[in-house]
Amino acid sequence: MEEVLKDHPPPPADGAGMDVGPSLREICAANRSDEKQQIKALLQNVGSSFCPDHSDWNADSHSRNADRSVLAKFLQAHPADYSTSKLQEMIRLMREKRFPAAFKCYHNFHKAESVSSNNLFYKMVVHVHSDSGFRRYQKEMRHKPGFWPLYRGFFVDINLFKANKERAAEIAKINNDLVGNVNNDSGSSTRDGLADEDANLMIKLKFLTYKLRTFLIRNGLSILFKDGPAAYKAYYLRQMKIWGTSPGKQRELSKMLDEWAVYIRRKCGNKQLSSSVYLSETEPFLEQYAKRSPQNQALIGAAGNLVRTEDFLAIVEGGQDEEGDLATEREAEAASLSPSVKETIQKNQGLIVFFPGIPGCAKSALCREILNAPGGLGDDRPVQSLMGDLIKGRYWPKVADERKRKPSSIILADKNAPNEEVWQQIENMCHSTRASAVPVIPDSEGTDSNPFSLDALAVFMFRVLQRVNHPGNLDKASPNAGYVLLMFYHLYEGKSRKYFEDELVERFGSLVKMPLLKPDRNPLPVPLRSVLEEGINLYDLHTRRHGRLESTKGSYAQEWVKWEKKLRDSMSAHSEYLNSIQVPFEFAVEQVLEQLRKVARGEYIIPSAEKRKLGSIVFAAVNLPIAEIQSLLNKLSGKNAEIEAFLKDKHMENTLKKAHVTLAHKRSHGVAAVANYGLYLHRQVPVELTALLFTDKMAAFEAQLGSVDGEKIVSKNQWPHITIWTGEGVAPKEANTLTQLHSEGKATRVEISPPITISGTLEFY
Repeated sequence: MEEVLKDHPPPPADGAGMDVGPSLREICAANRSDEKQQIKALLQNVGSSFCPDHSDWNADSHSRNADRSVLAKFLQAHPADYSTSKLQEMIRLMREKRFPAAFKCYHNFHKAESVSSNNLFYKMVVHVHSDSGFRRYQKEMRHKPGFWPLYRGFFVDINLFKANKERAAEIAKINNDLVGNVNNDSGSSTRDGLADEDANLMIKLKFLTYKLRTFLIRNGLSILFKDGPAAYKAYYLRQMKIWGTSPGKQRELSKMLDEWAVYIRRKCGNKQLSSSVYLSETEPFLEQYAKRSPQNQALIGAAGNLVRTEDFLAIVEGGQDEEGDLATEREAEAASLSPSVKETIQKNQGLIVFFPGIPGCAKSALCREILNAPGGLGDDRPVQSLMGDLIKGRYWPKVADERKRKPSSIILADKNAPNEEVWQQIENMCHSTRASAVPVIPDSEGTDSNPFSLDALAVFMFRVLQRVNHPGNLDKASPNAGYVLLMFYHLYEGKSRKYFEDELVERFGSLVKMPLLKPDRNPLPVPLRSVLEEGINLYDLHTRRHGRLESTKGSYAQEWVKWEKKLRDSMSAHSEYLNSIQVPFEFAVEQVLEQLRKVARGEYIIPSAEKRKLGSIVFAAVNLPIAEIQSLLNKLSGKNAEIEAFLKDKHMENTLKKAHVTLAHKRSHGVAAVANYGLYLHRQVPVELTALLFTDKMAAFEAQLGSVDGEKIVSKNQWPHITIWTGEGVAPKEANTLTQLHSEGKATRVEISPPITISGTLEFY
């Protein structure tokens, strides 16, 4: 390749060889003695478009308390519209509750000509510093569902203006009820701290589309000017795909960004300017583009009027199209990629396949199958596997060395990669060696605090205890094999399954799932579950006292010996069950190979479950494991003659395919009521079954919902229940009438004493 490039050199890049002026380092070095002069020199060199007047940037010309004074006036002012009142409500709450957030206000010098003592313009930057702020805000939203959603950071244009008495009275009349509701009073300003002399101070704002300007425009500049429009298009389409932008909104943005790319290249020519200057040159284009149509104005938010909130949220959240439905339709997005865009994928780059898993997840066996698969991963890149148990010394530096030695190869990193520290090493390796990385994880429901369920952990332990002569000495002969598995399991502690998967997708842009457990499996046997829970408790005691000390040492050494034997006995006793709940290994290999080949071809589509939106959701419910419901029916049938007679001809093993407790339905309770359960999405909810009610037309369990994180889950249905059967032509919703029918003597009710508790997952449907 080097000889070909010598014989046929590529054409010169845009701007190559041109004088681009002094570098940042040179400017700072020439003005090292005076910091203020250094700042002034930097601003002068970026050009007049970015800094038309140095006084704009002179901190001494502004009050150091400008932030506080502007924010106070903003909160005291009467809102001129609904959006402003909602923003005031959000910021007032965050200030009163001392959320970890910053609110910085700056003079908007682009509006300098319009400024007067009665008409002031500012830019406000809202920045949430800590994730704890979001958790606290979500709790507040549970009590006040009308609160606006909170984002990590966004910009707002603020216009503080004095209205004459007539205009002030008109606005106050329109917004009287609104402001009263927001402030939780009758509209009186005194209780809310509003100054009497500012009674006619009004305010308008607009959101600035942070993601549009920052991610799609500024961050794509280097790609546009170095690699051309096709590569830039590939960049912004991939970015929108990650956000889950709908096809409709994607088409709008693509049309605008393609026009912008032509405009900015023509405008700036071969000049090598800073990102700030490019953006200042971009603003006139965005303003003109916004003026062409109301749709463009809503899309960009740059025409001076208030941007519709739903359009801003659609861009920030990447979900809502012009009809307002939040369907993501990722398959359509992928199909819309043109061949020229797909050609920009760098096939000569390397790929690292790694495994955020636990010993026993079958990664080594999978790596062997990938190596032996006909056609590899579908391209000409060589595939090699590096088994961690066979490599001496530090593993990941060895992988980095191999990447440098064979930069276009596909490396199967056959070693568990369980935490952010390892993931960061892989990310750094990708940046330094021009590679991509794809995580392969065992598919599992997970728990509230761990991405792997106890069922998955049991299978991993079972596999490890069947090994013989394992290269890493973790097999049936290992005296502390159970402890080692628990140690790996706890490396993931504190991450829900959703958090785990979302973080991997955010870091690496893709995710491959290896099927593990059959979806229709029976629940984990109680004795086996008890052994696992006993081990987890023992591990907690051991680590609290001894940290990472081996289980064969320390004050709990004898307890570990007893538990390891109990674990092996339990695994042996339940071997038939543990074998039966696993999907066939050949099927798992086929699924992984298919997904990896898509990644290698650049055709990966983020699974729809990763970015589920609310547009197509009809109801929220707690989904219960069907096997446990079937088991309960069998027990009740054996104990109660009425239930046995009722179930005799119902063939429940064939007819009962799903079971859930409906929490809220869009038609009955509204979209907001359904959306409010989003805080508990994918969380485990205990459900207590207290009675079985039935007639000759339907049957349902009476249910009482438990709590999540100390918060009681409350169903919007007057009678929470699980419909398990309806006769021909009877709608499931008719089961709501069972309590009324029982009070009229038309339905049978059998108490379940003591009540049975079954845990299920809260989901949207």
